[in-house]
Amino acid sequence: MAAKGSPEEALLIGVGGDHQLVESDQLAPAAVVVVREEVKKQLWLAGPLVAGALLQNVIQMISVMFVGHLGELPLAGASMASSFASVTGLSLLLETSVLSISLNTAAFVWMIPFGLGSAISTRVSNELGAGRPRAARLAVRVVVFMAVSEGLVIGLVLVCVRYIWGHAYSDEEEVVTYVAKMMLVIAVSNFFDGIQCVLSGVARGCGWQKIGVCVNLGAYYLVGIPSAYLIAFILHVGGMGLWLGIICGLLVQVLLLMAITLCTNWDKEAANAKDRVFGSSLPSDLAT
Repeated sequence: MAAKGSPEEALLIGVGGDHQLVESDQLAPAAVVVVREEVKKQLWLAGPLVAGALLQNVIQMISVMFVGHLGELPLAGASMASSFASVTGLSLLLETSVLSISLNTAAFVWMIPFGLGSAISTRVSNELGAGRPRAARLAVRVVVFMAVSEGLVIGLVLVCVRYIWGHAYSDEEEVVTYVAKMMLVIAVSNFFDGIQCVLSGVARGCGWQKIGVCVNLGAYYLVGIPSAYLIAFILHVGGMGLWLGIICGLLVQVLLLMAITLCTNWDKEAANAKDRVFGSSLPSDLAT
């Protein structure tokens, strides 16, 4: 054993202590670089998807804007042709007009989380297939953070423009006022929908299609639609009640998917992905 204060002890301290400090100092910058690269990869995948979806959706949004300035009745007719309001039995022109604008707006802002969900589906499936479970887990964490950030930013924008957004669709003051109220609901809906989109993308990338079907069935058909009917027609909240009911189903879906994702064993998922690849029943010439 080396004596106290001996050169050997100093050398051991230098190796065991200073080296660990150097590693800890280098760990944080390295983690930042890894996360930054992951964000770039997901934006590279999601960007074209978001742009294409936005361009496709803008055409319908602009057409509804034009129709709205012809009056409340034409706007209601356009709504019944482009949304589910036509099958709810809701016959009031104001409710139908505002639902048209709300659905149009929600579909427009939904394109961003839609792109993120498609991107994370590709990233997770690629990383699991390559046998990199830690990279897949990092990708999930990054995309959830991106979805939460997007939901907060878009929600803030929707709240800030709620008193002027309705004027783009209609000159009717009653419609504009109702749209301002609905924008708050849309902001909340978009926040949870963004998280739902990326978690659903994770489920697709992991091959949890059956689990996803069960979650969607339970969340929307057992919770969402009954809640929408209760709030809109029993409690007489109207069109906003339909939206609040769907948000209830959306919240259940987010909680279930989040619980499943948090409990995931990524090493096991990578092994399952490997088994699916090598256990494919396709002939080798078709598989290649």
